[in-house]
Amino acid sequence: MAHSEITLAIIKPDAVEQKVIGNIISLIESNGLTIRAMKMVHLTAGEAREFYAVHTGKSFFDGLVNFMSGGPSVVMVLEGEHAVATWRNLMGPTDPQNAPEGSIRRSFGTDVRHNATHGSDSADAAVSEIAYFFSGLDQSHLSPSREESGR
Repeated sequence: MAHSEITLAIIKPDAVEQKVIGNIISLIESNGLTIRAMKMVHLTAGEAREFYAVHTGKSFFDGLVNFMSGGPSVVMVLEGEHAVATWRNLMGPTDPQNAPEGSIRRSFGTDVRHNATHGSDSADAAVSEIAYFFSGLDQSHLSPSREESGR
């Protein structure tokens, strides 16, 4: 049986400004992922600090907060077989210059910060990141480690 899981995907402010939301959604869907929830948000600096708290104190943190709160983003819950890995492969490495041709970051990113997209780095991170943006979303049927009950 295929291992269906969920992950968080963000189309960052640079890609929203470039008007490539549709291009990215098309790539998501054509690569076997299903969008289960989606909304546009405009993070405040405080919300960006909270979401990216794991990077607090790092040299790039303030720039990341300013960038992510500088314009609207599209946040999505993606589901599919090995969704975390599938989405991360589709995005490509953080630095668009090192990303393979055809990847989202190579196609739409310009540098390490302005790299068009974000994705959860693990199934556990996906659960907490999804809860941050979709607090009312019932994840019980989307659990990344769900067991089939057989009933």
